[in-house]
Amino acid sequence: MAYREFVSLIHKSTKRDYLARVTERDKAEVAELAIKFGYDYWDGSRQTGYGGYRYDGRWRKVADAMAAAYGLKPGMRVLDVGAGKGFLMHDLMEAVPGLEVQGIDISAYAIEHAMETVKDRIVQGTAAKLPWPDQHFDLVVSITTLHNLYLADLWAALGEMERVARGGKYLCVEGYRNESEKVNLMYWQLTCRAFHTPEEWEFLFKKTGYSGDHEFIFFE
Repeated sequence: MAYREFVSLIHKSTKRDYLARVTERDKAEVAELAIKFGYDYWDGSRQTGYGGYRYDGRWRKVADAMAAAYGLKPGMRVLDVGAGKGFLMHDLMEAVPGLEVQGIDISAYAIEHAMETVKDRIVQGTAAKLPWPDQHFDLVVSITTLHNLYLADLWAALGEMERVARGGKYLCVEGYRNESEKVNLMYWQLTCRAFHTPEEWEFLFKKTGYSGDHEFIFFE
């Protein structure tokens, strides 16, 4: 298991007004909308989610870094757990032509509005039960998804990533290292169910048998 910095390449490019998330509108109300992972979350206002999740090419940096780190080659299989609209999948296919990329996401809305290049490669489902056989993928990745699960499903999802991978594994989750980052995370998040320090995340990895790489993003 190694600490990888892929999402860190783009995470700090987004400006965040933490206080606005809790003062402009009732936080519980907007969280209830966001957790449906429908229009409000993906393409509604910034208060309820992304404020319009559109492809802008930023994930290509992440795709290139992953391709280099894991030695991705044409014909290899990659799974994106929590694929959303498929931006990373698209960029991985462009970074490594001939790569066999698949994705899974809980959001029917995201899949319906996914990029045309990958829409037919994304299935609707949960990270806690992946519909693929053991050791099917050369690389399994999950970015800012698993912290949205309650503990039982989170535990299962970590085991599922381990099960379907025959090669590399990488995940990125939100975390906090101090009280300031904890408060910022609680202010900013809309769908998070698992609030853990890096040490707590690493404890979960060990207990569930997850042996892949990981990365944490913090709200400084």
